[in-house]
Amino acid sequence: MQFGFGMGPDTSWMREELTQFGVEELKTTGDVDRVMKEYKGTMLLAINSVCGCAAGNARPGLGIALQNTEAKPDHMVTVFAGQDKEATAHARAYFSEFPPSSPSFAYFVDGEIKAMIPRHRIEGRTSNDVAADLKMVFEAFSNEEKEGEEN
Repeated sequence: MQFGFGMGPDTSWMREELTQFGVEELKTTGDVDRVMKEYKGTMLLAINSVCGCAAGNARPGLGIALQNTEAKPDHMVTVFAGQDKEATAHARAYFSEFPPSSPSFAYFVDGEIKAMIPRHRIEGRTSNDVAADLKMVFEAFSNEEKEGEEN
């Protein structure tokens, strides 16, 4: 880890673990509002965290899930808890019925929260376990979206 005067650990690699999969970083409240208003279809919001025990399996779990399903979200975005504090708090306001949890994953269809994978479903589990949960959510709501198009 890199430390500097008045700085915490270098978290750039933690961000890159998500952005390498095409996940868009939301660093401001304006970024959050933009995607919530403009992005239609399915959207995964990853709440990233520096926690090694849970986030260390959440981030690679997303990569495994994406490699093992055809049902990828239309959009993938992330906020970083403890780093981009205002953006994270603002994002959480869109699913305030769930307690704050990081790392976690929120899944939206046309701006409406449909599924939540909170920290307690990540911590103590493997990346493959997390991937299985994500894949299940992706496929469930991909199939629901296709059924809606047929009717």
